[in-house]
Amino acid sequence: MSVWRGDANAGELQHFQVPQQENQTILDLVTWIQRETEPGLAYRFSCRVGMCGSCAMMINGIPRWACRTHVQKVVQGNQVTIEPLRNMPVIRDLVCDMSEFFAKWKQAEGQFRGGKSRYDAVEQLKPDTPKRRAANAAIECINCGICYSACDVVSWNKSYLGPAALNRAWSLLNDERDQHSLLRLKAVASDAGCHNCHSHQSCTQYCPNELNPTGAIAGLKRMAAVAALRGDI
Repeated sequence: MSVWRGDANAGELQHFQVPQQENQTILDLVTWIQRETEPGLAYRFSCRVGMCGSCAMMINGIPRWACRTHVQKVVQGNQVTIEPLRNMPVIRDLVCDMSEFFAKWKQAEGQFRGGKSRYDAVEQLKPDTPKRRAANAAIECINCGICYSACDVVSWNKSYLGPAALNRAWSLLNDERDQHSLLRLKAVASDAGCHNCHSHQSCTQYCPNELNPTGAIAGLKRMAAVAALRGDI
């Protein structure tokens, strides 16, 4: 197998021989290399069971969670190539700097802004309303960066907010408790926002949680168009 070694300035693929075992995952391979052959190999992981998303890597050119990716499903000619996520600066080896990714999440007004305090009664939400269903469909994003890495528009336009940030904005714009919808809508309808999306659907194709950021972004486009016609933005 080949693993990217280097930093933001220079690097190359380094080749390793890893013993084959039944039901191996890509994370198993990387861990074996770090423990048995190359202790300086840098990579991220935490839960190992497909919950945290921190082990996201490029595996044979496709962004995936290493812990969920079984070797037998991706091996090509007894070879696997592992690289850091694209569209993010490389800190070292397989570790990316996600500062810009999270900054865009903030830029899209991705934080919930409620209008009640702890002293107010808990607001009851009906789970079957259209807005609640739309919010629920987008809410399981864990910010692993897979969709951001898969997005060609991010590659072309570094200011583009990206699928994860826009998906988060869509979930909050459909949350009846949030009090800053207009501010958020202005943010996502900006020059770096939802209208840049070309609907390639790579974000939806590769999302490990089977979300549909492309659909969320399409919803933002419709919402922004209505707001523009009304003169709100």
